[in-house]
Amino acid sequence: MNLTGIGLGLFTVAVIGLGFLWVIKLEYYIGAHVAKLVGVFGLAVILVSLFIPGFIGSALVGIAGGTIVWGATELPDQERRVAAGMFKKNPKKRPKRGERS
Repeated sequence: MNLTGIGLGLFTVAVIGLGFLWVIKLEYYIGAHVAKLVGVFGLAVILVSLFIPGFIGSALVGIAGGTIVWGATELPDQERRVAAGMFKKNPKKRPKRGERS
């Protein structure tokens, strides 16, 4: 019996679950303006996965990189959810240029 698929599926679910948390925390403490930087970091992680010998390691790193890229696309949406009152706003975070606090 080959449990590789189940293991990769469980890892994917765990990484996506953690992705929800870091997107919320990153927007709370830093803001969504770092979305492009996070996206580039995720792409770099995916590129690293190309050079990892072995299927399992490469797949795990690739899944993590893909989740980071997806999280980068979610940061602006999280900012909108905060503005709509669905999530707590950080009172210590400085507003973006041209925005009132």
